[in-house]
Amino acid sequence: MTAPAVSISEQDADALGGDDSILMRQRRDHARLDAMMNRWLSEDLPPGELDALWLDIVQLVFSHAFAEETVLWPLLRRVSPDGEELTRQVEEEHQAINDLVARIESSPDDPRRAEWIREAFALIRQDIRDEEDELLPRLRTAYDDRKLRRIGAAWEAVRATAPTRPHPGVPRRPPGNALRGVPLSAFDRLRDLAPGSGPTARRASLAAAGAVAAGGAVALAVRAVRRHG
Repeated sequence: MTAPAVSISEQDADALGGDDSILMRQRRDHARLDAMMNRWLSEDLPPGELDALWLDIVQLVFSHAFAEETVLWPLLRRVSPDGEELTRQVEEEHQAINDLVARIESSPDDPRRAEWIREAFALIRQDIRDEEDELLPRLRTAYDDRKLRRIGAAWEAVRATAPTRPHPGVPRRPPGNALRGVPLSAFDRLRDLAPGSGPTARRASLAAAGAVAAGGAVALAVRAVRRHG
């Protein structure tokens, strides 16, 4: 890939459309992921805390990626001549992360688990570099500050209610990702709730409400894509 503009990692909030723009929201998530991965790798945490940190990473990775695929990459394919090629490569990266994390989650006692997690971190870091250096600068070129903030709001709404676990069979593009992924969001979020956080019925009702919210958020994002494209 050849970068069309300055990486968003090298620009300040004003240059990227303000704190609420999609570019700053992306950068904050990426920075949070980087910090969590560094902590997992560098600190001698008790097994319980290490597992909890890994779960936090997984939840952020998959909700973040789902929102990108629902809101951002359809826009990029519309505004950039090479958007199809660029988004296809990032979608392949997302799928590789999905498949590897699914293997990790299904093999909790495998002696290779720590090695696989390090491989997942390397894939995530590569994905972040490609997005910040190659894809996201094209959105900065295509949209003014106000539109970047509106896109950011749609992206945030989807991210907040997206699936939080790997689902290798879910398509990477809308509308298939929404049709298959949104119903799974309720199941994911029920699993994410701590066992002691409340009665089972309450946890189930919260998860169901999350699924309804997710459906509304995705509908909002689709309208935003049509409006801004």
